[in-house]
Amino acid sequence: MNSAFPPQDLLRVDSRVFNSRLMVGTGKYRNLEETRLAIEASGAEIVTLAVRRTNIGQNPGEPNLLDAISPDKYTILPNTAGCYTAKDAVRTCKLARELLNGHDLVKLEVLGDEKTLYPNITETLIAAEELINDGFKVMVYTSDDPLIAQRLEQMGCVAVMPLGAPIGSGLGLRNPYNIRLILENAQVPIIVDAGVGTPSDATFAMELGCHGVLMNTAIAHAQQPISMAQAMRKAVEAGREGYLAGRMPRKGYASASSPGDGTFF
Repeated sequence: MNSAFPPQDLLRVDSRVFNSRLMVGTGKYRNLEETRLAIEASGAEIVTLAVRRTNIGQNPGEPNLLDAISPDKYTILPNTAGCYTAKDAVRTCKLARELLNGHDLVKLEVLGDEKTLYPNITETLIAAEELINDGFKVMVYTSDDPLIAQRLEQMGCVAVMPLGAPIGSGLGLRNPYNIRLILENAQVPIIVDAGVGTPSDATFAMELGCHGVLMNTAIAHAQQPISMAQAMRKAVEAGREGYLAGRMPRKGYASASSPGDGTFF
């Protein structure tokens, strides 16, 4: 972690503590070696993977992602990408728990349709309640609706992850006003999930006060993924440091950088 950060500024997700506030995915890379190098360059400590689309041991004899992204080095965050019902999402989390020897931290996402990949909030709420009751620690992908975010927190989700823009779009934060409203009432980490396209998008999210950013496509589909991973790491650090420093007030008129009092001319 950047030495400029105070020790108490560590990211806390339930009982886990992390130095990095950048979380990354493992999809869309050209091969496992590029995946490994990009994630290493990002400095991320939480790495998410789609259980339904990735082999983490359920397909013996095939390349195993965990050989490149070791659970000894990273906190693996299995996600339910590709699930469109609460039932499928719950089943996927239980499979991940079995494959990862009782691992209970999961990222829940229940999608509404294939075109927008927006969350199906009704099914998300059903799945979140069932998973929490079953002992899972749920980080939940949701819309940028402040009331839904608050409800998910009240249910017991350990982190709320509103989208910045549609998954894989690279449009950046489309509705920062709602993100601010979510942050005002949150007692758990708020992590922007989806929509980041550039380092400046990541910095903006952190300057708003978000506790972290999760991304995949912005790095994996960059012309140089490893360089982009490094840039995103720096962007998240800079945004967080800027937020902690506190920006100057906005003014409607110019204000001289040097005061004129006491000058001779």
